[in-house]
Amino acid sequence: MADAKSILVINPGATSTKIAVYDGENLLFKRSIEHKDEQTKGFKRIFDQHKFRLETIYDVLNEENVDLTTLKAVVGRGGLVKPVPGGTFAINQKMLEYLEKADRGQHASNLGAVLAYIIADKLGIPSYIVDPVAVDELEPVARICGYPGFEKNCLSHALNVRAVARKVATDMGRKFDDCNFIVIHLGTGISVNALKKGKMIEACNAKDDGPFSVDRCGALPVTQLIDLCYSNKYTKEELQKKVIREGGIYAYLGTRDIREVEQREKNGDEKAKIILDAFTYQVAREIGAMGATLCGEVDKIIITGGMANSVRVVSEISRRVKFIAEIVLVPGEEELQSLALGALRVLNGEEKALEYV
Repeated sequence: MADAKSILVINPGATSTKIAVYDGENLLFKRSIEHKDEQTKGFKRIFDQHKFRLETIYDVLNEENVDLTTLKAVVGRGGLVKPVPGGTFAINQKMLEYLEKADRGQHASNLGAVLAYIIADKLGIPSYIVDPVAVDELEPVARICGYPGFEKNCLSHALNVRAVARKVATDMGRKFDDCNFIVIHLGTGISVNALKKGKMIEACNAKDDGPFSVDRCGALPVTQLIDLCYSNKYTKEELQKKVIREGGIYAYLGTRDIREVEQREKNGDEKAKIILDAFTYQVAREIGAMGATLCGEVDKIIITGGMANSVRVVSEISRRVKFIAEIVLVPGEEELQSLALGALRVLNGEEKALEYV
């Protein structure tokens, strides 16, 4: 199936590993390999799963009759590496060692680099990651948090954010590096990002700041949070779980499904309505703040991610921010394609692969 232009793409998730083979920009096949709890629960760390997941990838490639010797590159989703600029990075040992230590946290995306590297190394071809979540191009003024020793930690949906920004720029007949965009990723996690001439100069995520999301709290009142930390009601681990995995819409309404929230609102549930209104209000407020970081010079506001399919969510956000710039919808996310295109730009000589140091 594969030919001389083929690129193997690997995107590990918590309960699945998505793989695809692209012939240039054209998708040849894709598959989501599901991993049951009993298959992964024996591993102490996520990184330790790489040999198990590697075997499942090879099994699928054999089923699809992919001739590995004709692959030109392998690209994996970038994990929680050190802060880096946007772009395509050649995978090296320093990157793999850092991801294995998981100093910035355990996450399934940390497996993307090691899986891609092992397959590519055996074939003697290059391996890459593209726009990992750790892309950090903040301007110095954006890093100041208000007290020495605290610094803004930039984690965002950089892969999808930069990919849709490139697409919109192309549709406008302009270069990505010449445009200013505000890009909002509305998925399980929420990030609101300001892109200035191709650089992601400001970003917020609901892990530390910005709007609350499906199950994350976003920014919380600092003094009240301090009081809760010293209330002896929760351990550190319990409180972290509440803030990052059991907050947001889930904490208020007991569901992570925005469609269920909308249906409850239609059925007359006033609590569902106010929470949904508060969610869209906070997203819109953050978009306004991003407009200020760009001094109001915004070419387009781009809304992407799964919730971009929600007419209710998008219309309410748009009502508040349409005065800033025209709004473009790019629903869903094409992470596999975005990874393939990042590798393809390097293979075609349009970009140089960056070195991870």
